[in-house]
Amino acid sequence: MTDMFWPVQGDYILNPDPMHERLVAAAERDGLLDVTYRTVDSPVGTLLLAATERGLVKVAFASQDHDAVLVALAAEISPRILRTPARLDPAVRQLEEYFAGKRKTFDVPLDLRLARGFRLSVLEHLPEIAYGHTESYAEVAAATGSPKAVRAVGTACARNPLPVVVPCHRVVRSDGSYGQYAGGEEAKRVLLTLEAAA
Repeated sequence: MTDMFWPVQGDYILNPDPMHERLVAAAERDGLLDVTYRTVDSPVGTLLLAATERGLVKVAFASQDHDAVLVALAAEISPRILRTPARLDPAVRQLEEYFAGKRKTFDVPLDLRLARGFRLSVLEHLPEIAYGHTESYAEVAAATGSPKAVRAVGTACARNPLPVVVPCHRVVRSDGSYGQYAGGEEAKRVLLTLEAAA
């Protein structure tokens, strides 16, 4: 079965032929599937979604290089990765509802193992920023109990493994300008404009 997993150190795994679904089923049955992924088109470009048994673990923009993201997930979590679109249908459905203006919060299970320490504290606070509202980096720092950690908040947002779902796009500079964003400034503008219009 190891020949079907994502390329790690030269061992390629993705098998696009009709046997793929049988291989996925066998991997799940034998406990060999640790990370599942798929892509989805959105108003901010093609997003890569990846999940573990715990929940959604990664959302990545095309600008982040999806292949590089999968290689990083293989190194950080497990090389046992397969493309299994159906397993991510609930997350895709919620994202589609969000982009259609019909959803203001996400309730899919999340796996936050890629964030630790202060970064995790920031990510846990972000869903508290209401849909259609923003907070400054300084406000987030204060809310997480570290008012001087403004720069660290920026780093936590930039390294957010679950953008859009964990809304780091709602964090802006004190002057109201957008600041940096993993998907680029245009993606951040699209998300904030979408929420402001609802």
